[in-house]
Amino acid sequence: MVTFGTPRNEIGVDIGDVNIGQNYDNFIYLCRCENFTSMRSLSLLTFFLILLMGSTSCNKDLNVNADWQDITVVYGLLDQTDDTTFIKITKAFLGPGDAMQFAKIRDSSYYRDSLETYLAEYTKDTTLVRKIDLSTITIHNKEKGDSIFFYPDQIMYYTTARLNQDYIYQLYIRNKRSGKVVIGWTALVHQFEILRPQTQASFPPGQSFQVKWTQAKEGKRYQLLIRFFYDEYLIADPKIRETKFADWIVRSDIKSPDVPTTQPFDLHFASEGFYSFVGQKIQKDSTVSRVARYCDFIFSVAAAEMSTYMDVNEPTLSLVQERPAYTNIINGIGLFSSRYGRKQYDTLFVSQITKDELKVHPKTKDLGF
Repeated sequence: MVTFGTPRNEIGVDIGDVNIGQNYDNFIYLCRCENFTSMRSLSLLTFFLILLMGSTSCNKDLNVNADWQDITVVYGLLDQTDDTTFIKITKAFLGPGDAMQFAKIRDSSYYRDSLETYLAEYTKDTTLVRKIDLSTITIHNKEKGDSIFFYPDQIMYYTTARLNQDYIYQLYIRNKRSGKVVIGWTALVHQFEILRPQTQASFPPGQSFQVKWTQAKEGKRYQLLIRFFYDEYLIADPKIRETKFADWIVRSDIKSPDVPTTQPFDLHFASEGFYSFVGQKIQKDSTVSRVARYCDFIFSVAAAEMSTYMDVNEPTLSLVQERPAYTNIINGIGLFSSRYGRKQYDTLFVSQITKDELKVHPKTKDLGF
């Protein structure tokens, strides 16, 4: 699954990190999939097979390390609500010896100071508005076990320039030593309106609750996450209070129709799902009492390219497990796309009928609400 700021994992895909005043860890929660590494491996495997087929027809001695190629790997998701845009640029590596050992060496994955990188901002009629240079920063948040690659440092390319949803963005990467140019293009997912709920978070027992929102231009895949806030009071000393929350991913696979329409999404979900979620996420604790407070309805939206990438990397029940790698990077491999995250403006306090049901529902009656 997917926590939007900077990606903590090596190349984990996060629709998430949806920054709406704070860092909402995991739109994906729309995809925390570490399959970017698998995509790279598959692409390299294809490259090796091509070498193999070409070599076996004319030469019995195969040296897969004979012809080194610079394979650039890119991961970047743009969101105009972020105060900082981060892009990860690494290189695939090939050499004699143990590849697992190469992965632990910093210079095997990074270009040092050999890249010229910027975002080019264009109008829809392809008029250049400006060039936004990307600086580098070393992130020290990668932990041992996140992946096979070296840690704790990661080199990220970034800018604090504000992005405009009405423009198209080109990622330009030029290797100053070899002259190789790598390109990526993306439009931005536009803002949208949340129509329901508006006044309170209500999950009437035995019924459904409605969620309604307008479609986001350039958005293809939607995730709805409900963040449930509650207070815990220490029974031995009720003056001691702690506010906590639990996240419920209601749906992460809602897709806009292939044919554009102005009709809003209007979905109904069984209220039973809320009480099941609370019963699973919150543990029984006889030393505290709890009070339900409010909910945030958090939406994360992925552009078409990111949605396709997620589709390709989703688990399958098919006997044929090998699937084609997806990339939208020109002269490289990886993903350059956009996402957008927001929540409702007003605080949605939990309704009285929901508070009453939390006290008696079979899955929540022992939780102290």
